[in-house]
Amino acid sequence: MHYDVVVIGGGIVGLATALNLKKAKPSLRLLLVEKENSLAAHQTGHNSGVIHSGLYYKPGSLKAKNCIEGYHMLIDFCNENNIKYELCGKIVVATSEDQLASLDTLYERGIQNGLEGLEKLNKEQLQAIEPHVAGIAGIKVPQTGIINYTTVSEKYAENIKNMGGEIRLGEKVSSISEINGVSTVVTNKGSYNTTLVINCAGLYSDKVAQFTEREQVKVRIIPFRGEYYEIKPEKQYLVKHLIYPVPDPNFPFLGVHFTRMVDGGVEAGPNAVLAFRREGYKKLSVDFSEFGETLAWPGFRKVATKYWKTGIGEYYRSFSKSAFTKALQALIPEIQKDDLVPGGAGVRAQACDYDGGLLDDFAIIENKQAINVLNAPSPAATSSLSIGKTVAEMALKQLN
Repeated sequence: MHYDVVVIGGGIVGLATALNLKKAKPSLRLLLVEKENSLAAHQTGHNSGVIHSGLYYKPGSLKAKNCIEGYHMLIDFCNENNIKYELCGKIVVATSEDQLASLDTLYERGIQNGLEGLEKLNKEQLQAIEPHVAGIAGIKVPQTGIINYTTVSEKYAENIKNMGGEIRLGEKVSSISEINGVSTVVTNKGSYNTTLVINCAGLYSDKVAQFTEREQVKVRIIPFRGEYYEIKPEKQYLVKHLIYPVPDPNFPFLGVHFTRMVDGGVEAGPNAVLAFRREGYKKLSVDFSEFGETLAWPGFRKVATKYWKTGIGEYYRSFSKSAFTKALQALIPEIQKDDLVPGGAGVRAQACDYDGGLLDDFAIIENKQAINVLNAPSPAATSSLSIGKTVAEMALKQLN
């Protein structure tokens, strides 16, 4: 069978793209292939389950646009499909005077991005709603919520199948070739002819892009592992909302924070350490070939030179529970080492360009053969339906 579109990747972005395509054009012959035997097996299934409001992102950026539009699309989808979520709200906390200017910048960004109900908090107001938090000021973001994104992904897949789309699991793409406008996608189980390929391969998106890009792909995926602890049930009363620090504007991670989970419990973390393999969820998980590729990328070496002190601190917290606890105590001093039990870990696909830039915004490149989603960092899960809509519109324009 000749397909109109083959989507590579069964994470939430690939599924949202396929769903938007079938909604826009029900007659489309669509196939989605995923190398794992389950959907949402990597970034989607290992994230913290936060519904992001769009507070952090530069007004006018793809991140801001897609997060805010995707937020409303996600809430509507969950209401229509009876998916459990909770808009519990978030508090961003400044713990020192030198963070107040950044806190004000965040507030202004939130206003410019159209967030509703944003509230500046002084120390007394902060204590009134989060009595265990140590902070001198804060921002309350009522639109932030929590959800299970694996559940969302499975519902996307159900809708795709109901509209006639195909999903095949356990099929890893090994090559893509093109002759006379027809691409052949080869996997470990077969080959499929298609007019257009859409690459949503996440941690391997740069690798898949190399199959269809005639010029060198100018970014590499650098895997960063985020490790979590969970707070023991008897101490979960310390956290009423999601509690975040003021982020470092020079680093594309939000810092350790406290996250309530929609199915119960509270996570603490994550740190952000370089993973030694793209799917390296454990500290000592190593793929020497992949790690060598990371070290060989000139952009990564520039990142390492610039952020080596930060990196050492993150690794120290990775191997020292006491150091991890100390970082958490900056927000909630009552947290003790014995209150924490090991939780899960996730790996973030962070695109890095040749010059050492860690891409902060979404990055999508296209040619007549393929659309490659090369960078879809947080808040990609919140933004998934909006990103999927954008990619679907690009695809339909090409097909037409």
